[in-house]
Amino acid sequence: MQQILIKPLITEKMTSDTEKNNAYGFVVANGANKVEIKKAVEKEYGVTVMAVRTMRVDGKARQRFTKTGVIKGRTVGYKKAIISIAEGEMIDFYENI
Repeated sequence: MQQILIKPLITEKMTSDTEKNNAYGFVVANGANKVEIKKAVEKEYGVTVMAVRTMRVDGKARQRFTKTGVIKGRTVGYKKAIISIAEGEMIDFYENI
């Protein structure tokens, strides 16, 4: 079985969403559905998941100017999940550091 949770999203926007709504963001496998994501988070962090929202994020177009000309390309897209957990519970991403 493939790994469902790839890494947590720790950005300014997700941190403010965590403080306001008790929601956490994760980069997940492209083929993962909401039920699999819910089970993986509950097993990994020992919390009660109330809701799961998923979205696919497109890669951004990038271009670089070099001596030989312009190189165009795209960054890799990914699937993102926003997890709402029960009131009074929390996930500490920094406990293993």
